[in-house]
Amino acid sequence: MEIILVLLIVAVLNGAIAYIDQMLQDLVPMTLYADRYMLAANGGSMVDTLFDIVLGFGVSLIILKFLKKGFECYVMWTDGDPDMEPAGIVIRFMQAVVVAVCFPILYGWMAKAAEGLINDLMAAIGAATDYDWQAWVNGISSLGLVTAIFGLIFVICYFVLYFQFLMRGLEIMILRIGMPMACVGLLDNDKGIFKTYINKFFQSTLAVVLQICLCKMGVGLMLNVGINMNVFWGLACMILAIKTPSFLREFLVPTGGGAGGVINNVYHSVRLVGMVKGMAK
Repeated sequence: MEIILVLLIVAVLNGAIAYIDQMLQDLVPMTLYADRYMLAANGGSMVDTLFDIVLGFGVSLIILKFLKKGFECYVMWTDGDPDMEPAGIVIRFMQAVVVAVCFPILYGWMAKAAEGLINDLMAAIGAATDYDWQAWVNGISSLGLVTAIFGLIFVICYFVLYFQFLMRGLEIMILRIGMPMACVGLLDNDKGIFKTYINKFFQSTLAVVLQICLCKMGVGLMLNVGINMNVFWGLACMILAIKTPSFLREFLVPTGGGAGGVINNVYHSVRLVGMVKGMAK
């Protein structure tokens, strides 16, 4: 019975590793430019078209908010400090427009930097953890049922992580499209919603870097037959890669005023109410 189960698991692994090896090569561009892979058959970029639409709407909102703040501050004297130089609000207006219009170029620079960093890290990890797929499968089939089960769990974790990469790519794509509207917050002294928005953007990008590197390390450790097949270390890397977004959330929590402060206050208030109800019960 044990031999039959091992053979079944090995057959599943043989079918899975063909996809794993191919998917690991396209993770970086897929997450940073998800739209290119979604529309690979038709060509073009869906983000460019949608961004142009949102850009027109976002610049219109920036202009309207600029006129509104200027009228309320220097005509009605109901908002802000009328004695403050108008140059301040004009500079913030120009900053908002420039960031909204030039964001595709800025994102291209950031994506190239992130891609170069990931490639360098993956090359270093690959040099330290050389592996062979076929040797790994042969080792799984000869080391018994327990090792085969851990290998199967590893492959399942990898596919879970791969779907996370797909969702992360969609998340970054949505953030790219909505950036012109977030730039409206730059007209506020505390940056408004822009502070929370850009924090989420960098959190998603950093999560991609860490998850891809941990994934590469996990595959290398799991498949490195030269060190007794580090099953536990490889599996630990994959699980940590899956939990990376929640891990980063502890360090990249927006503080201060604006929309981020309001959201945090609401979140902590809801948690406090829940704790009080739990104690009451």
